[in-house]
Amino acid sequence: MSSSLPVLRTAIPEVWVIRPNAFPDSRGSFSETYNYRSFAQLGRDLIFVQDNQSTSTRKGTVRGLHFQIPPMAQAKLVRAVKGSILDVAVDLRRGSPTYGRHVSRLLSASNQEQLFVPEGFAHGFCTCEDDTVVLYKVSNFYSPDHERGLFWNEPLLGIDWGAEEGEALICSRDQAFPRLTELPSYFEYRADLQLTPIGAK
Repeated sequence: MSSSLPVLRTAIPEVWVIRPNAFPDSRGSFSETYNYRSFAQLGRDLIFVQDNQSTSTRKGTVRGLHFQIPPMAQAKLVRAVKGSILDVAVDLRRGSPTYGRHVSRLLSASNQEQLFVPEGFAHGFCTCEDDTVVLYKVSNFYSPDHERGLFWNEPLLGIDWGAEEGEALICSRDQAFPRLTELPSYFEYRADLQLTPIGAK
């Protein structure tokens, strides 16, 4: 069964870019930003249980790289509802052919794109404009005991955030996260469980 949800492949097949269809009229426009059935048709039969919103007043604000470990691991569906961000997902699944690699995407209120980040990935973003608002769904509840992080500017990741370390606004907690080589094996790659969206372009 195919889905009408517009999905684009990325360099890491399990990370998806989603472009909701917009229906403009004289008043503005309407978009369906999430539909459980569409995700299920694409092989992701999951339920998002919590919505989070962050507001960043300054361009160059970095939040990340964050993740939760099992049994509270989270998949995320991320979008910018005001301003824009460079959104980043890093593969932390040991044994994965893309372990330690990342996908980055510009998400903005104007392009309305979303990034789907599955479990087993660290996630973060850098604001590209002042007064940026980010909204994201998560598939598991927030759990402080299972919260972990990866140092955002780890050289092994090679992420171009668009902001140098001395210029980025980032909290002290995120600055203290471990490097990639210091992370335990929280996630394991299972080739038989990996899904690529049906009909993805």
